Amino acid sequence: MVCYHFTDDSGYVVEKNINHYGSIAKGGFGLVIVEATAIDKSGRLSHDQLGLWEDGQIQGHSQIAACVHQENVPVVVQIHHAGVMGCAEEVVSSSVCTVNNKTARALTLEEIETIESQFVAAAKRAEQAGYDGVEIHGAHNYLLTQFLNSRVNQRTDAYGEDKLLIVKNVIQKIRACTKDDFIVGIRMGAYEPTIDQGIAHAKVFESLGFDYLNVSFGFSFQMDDPTPADYEFSPHVYGASQIAPHVNIPVFGVNQITNPAQAQAILTQGDLDMVCIGRGVLVNYNWANDAKANQDVGKCLYCPKCYWRIPMADCAGRRLYHKNKS
Repeated sequence: MVCYHFTDDSGYVVEKNINHYGSIAKGGFGLVIVEATAIDKSGRLSHDQLGLWEDGQIQGHSQIAACVHQENVPVVVQIHHAGVMGCAEEVVSSSVCTVNNKTARALTLEEIETIESQFVAAAKRAEQAGYDGVEIHGAHNYLLTQFLNSRVNQRTDAYGEDKLLIVKNVIQKIRACTKDDFIVGIRMGAYEPTIDQGIAHAKVFESLGFDYLNVSFGFSFQMDDPTPADYEFSPHVYGASQIAPHVNIPVFGVNQITNPAQAQAILTQGDLDMVCIGRGVLVNYNWANDAKANQDVGKCLYCPKCYWRIPMADCAGRRLYHKNKS
């Protein structure tokens, strides 16, 4: 969950970021995943997105890692390139594509190799900062999913013949330059564009040595959703539950998980290993501790405009939670 307006155009960690993740770590969670963090300034989602594109940013991230570890909680950081979803004047993608009236040009082979190197360099900086690992962001319409989705990636070179090639190169290079116990997970789309291709991708990701799969949606503008009409959870969770039987590494489920009973049902019925709480944490840092104590965990109200982002004090769900607690 990117905390817009915390940092500025520099992408450097500020005290708000440190306090934010320190508060989450105190909330009883088993793992903290730091928000999407840009590998390159030109690949940002927003002009106020955290970065790991230069060495000067390591120190701030080391403070996030230290404050989370102080609570004996492991922490990984998402590393990310927005592609066509970016805020740069010129955006790029696997192939020429248009999203929200923004047209991306196709990357050259040299540029793809540079981006692969930027993912690797960001992972090395994450390790230097003291993170336990990285989560490669290959979902949510961002650049890697623009390669993985066969309806978007229309290349005729090696990166079109093997649509997973960019991910294969990135993880192999990260593994070659980080310690053996450094965690490398991937946020992946369940439907790229079909569930069958999502399952096929998951099997390859396992074979490549990814430590876990955090399953969400991929390129949402080009995907088929096979979720049964009577399914009680989100399509994201359904996708994760379809992928889980085909791999032997942990699979995470996410999206619209609003209360502990629902989380437990997803774990048991979907045969998943972990659930990720996003919006609930923004409402209540103490979500997991409250869940364990059978207390009110609060609830995101899904406001049309997310007031957490600008500013956090105006989050209606957060205000309601604290009102009920008092």
